[in-house]
Amino acid sequence: MSAISSERPPALRRVLAQPIPPEGEGGFSRTWFPICLSADVPAGTVTGRDFLDGRVVVYRGPDGAARVLSAYCPHLGADLSVGDVHEGQLRCAFHHWRFDTTGTCVATGCGDPAPPRARLFAFPVQERYGVVWAFNGETPTFDLPDFPVPDDRLAIRTLELDEIFPVDPWVFCANTPDVQHIKALHGITFDDGDPDPDRFTWTDHSFRYGFEGRLPSGDPISYEIGITGTNIFYQSGSVNGRWFGFIMPFGIPRPGSITSFMVLAARTDDSGEGDTQEFLDSVQALEESIVDDDRPVLNTIHFRPGTTTRSDKSLNRFLHYVRGFPRTHPARDFIN
Repeated sequence: MSAISSERPPALRRVLAQPIPPEGEGGFSRTWFPICLSADVPAGTVTGRDFLDGRVVVYRGPDGAARVLSAYCPHLGADLSVGDVHEGQLRCAFHHWRFDTTGTCVATGCGDPAPPRARLFAFPVQERYGVVWAFNGETPTFDLPDFPVPDDRLAIRTLELDEIFPVDPWVFCANTPDVQHIKALHGITFDDGDPDPDRFTWTDHSFRYGFEGRLPSGDPISYEIGITGTNIFYQSGSVNGRWFGFIMPFGIPRPGSITSFMVLAARTDDSGEGDTQEFLDSVQALEESIVDDDRPVLNTIHFRPGTTTRSDKSLNRFLHYVRGFPRTHPARDFIN
């Protein structure tokens, strides 16, 4: 009868790369975040949205332009989203303090002088592609991505997804340089081999790369794709020889979660209105099918860079980019 060995195999340890701090640790990415659809902000109304680790309001000033301001009145903290717009100014429902488009308190409801230090944080704002965007910073350091077709020659369709994914924006965006993911989960093939990150166009706030290949259906595609900031997916190219554009930006309603928007674009001079809308229907179905592939992964993933292979060269370059991306939170004292 043989003796049972008391020796144990050496303990296994998971191989981990340098972690990426979650959004909110050391601030939030200094980038453009989508807040809401333009259609959600009719003139004369106030819309509230959770943002970063607090809350903001969106309304239109006298010039019709959207403003994004911190939501809590500096008097006693009432949520200004239950207030109204009075003579082009944001008015608190609690004591009728009024704020101009810069966030400065200009009047109180009782006639007391407006306290000089009573103000809201006013985010830099752009309204484009049917979305109201706010820049997390006092001054924007880069612009939103452009399509290679002028805006006035585009048919644009914009929508907001109902689902909130429990990840940071960069986790979803990491799919873009993740060659294994593109091939294995989405079934896309590359005509000329895996994209080489050394041939990507990298800036301090974005990257882009192009490729030709095929969808699982066999339809030929020619794409330029990339990420702006850490949260804006960009795509421009053709399927079956017809051009379309696609932007999918992610907002942060609270740390560790994202809201998702879709901007679909087609050239208005390619065909008639009915055909253009049908083409946008097909593009929307294509992009939604890709999100459907990702959905179960994004709802369960515990993202942490670990053991990677040579196919992960582009992904590792992106993770290095995210680790070094600047973070800030100038609105911290105002929005929560």
